[in-house]
Amino acid sequence: MQTIQRGDIPSKYAFDWRDEPVLRVTQGEAFQVETDDALSGLITDDSDDPIVHDFTGEHVIALQKVWPPAYNPVVGPIYVEGCERGDTLAVHIDYIDPWRYGFSGILPGIGPLGDSKKWAECAEAHVQVIEHFPGPSGHTRDGKGKYSDKLTWDLEPFCGTLACAPEREVFTSLLGQGPFGGNIDCRDICAGHTILLNSYHEGGLLYVGDMHGGQGDTEFTGIADETRATIQLSATVIKGRHAPCVRIDKPDSIVAVGINLPMEHAVYDACENMMQWLRDDYDISGKDMYIRMSCDPAFRIRTYQMVRAVTIQHVVGAEYPKERLFPAF
Repeated sequence: MQTIQRGDIPSKYAFDWRDEPVLRVTQGEAFQVETDDALSGLITDDSDDPIVHDFTGEHVIALQKVWPPAYNPVVGPIYVEGCERGDTLAVHIDYIDPWRYGFSGILPGIGPLGDSKKWAECAEAHVQVIEHFPGPSGHTRDGKGKYSDKLTWDLEPFCGTLACAPEREVFTSLLGQGPFGGNIDCRDICAGHTILLNSYHEGGLLYVGDMHGGQGDTEFTGIADETRATIQLSATVIKGRHAPCVRIDKPDSIVAVGINLPMEHAVYDACENMMQWLRDDYDISGKDMYIRMSCDPAFRIRTYQMVRAVTIQHVVGAEYPKERLFPAF
């Protein structure tokens, strides 16, 4: 199996179609990628007593002094044979194994309480280390996250940044979001799901990075369980088709993503993306689905990312079960 190991190639910090592919794969071929964390090594080692940089120290300051800023490193582009401009790249994730450690916490000025006076303790820099333990498989893909001696939870690893190189250069992978994917921190980009991304160039030119051990809805502070990880995935091509935005095929449901500001516009976009998908693929009229979205309890809006940080847009998903994917009349 083709594998890109951490350190084999320099990390990228932008989505640029002019980058030389770091890997070429055939459709359906499984491959592995080892990724760095969103702050390019905030935790330096996996010993029992690791070195952990703080959010205001020299390590993070150094990330800001280069261009593009060395935040949100990604691996790519990965060239998929047979993919062309105007196609959809269907990316299937087999598994994600987080590293031993992840981190969350508070960055001053980031998140809705980043400069709060009422919640002053929520505006102070703080790194919260989360230790990851293997599960029944012997891997962290189904393991536990230890937040403190009193609190653990099941890990739900996912890929925060998955993108095809867009038509234009996106100068930083931290802020790049759109129908091509990008840094959308969508917790449904996870094992067992297939993510549909618009392709704008020959080969699709896929970028992968920003793994998480888990995330609460909204990623309220702007920092989830950020971690290094190994991801195994594959890709196939749907010829001659683009969608309004990212779509996700889950075992029992489908999710149409909306990316916009403010939040209600992201919801509008996700719902319209869903309506178009159901009209085109399932012969469900716009009128039928428009009404169902108001009265069918099975229709859900997932809030993935609602971070107050620079120009990052909000990300939501309109979700509908596959058992309902038929015309009602």
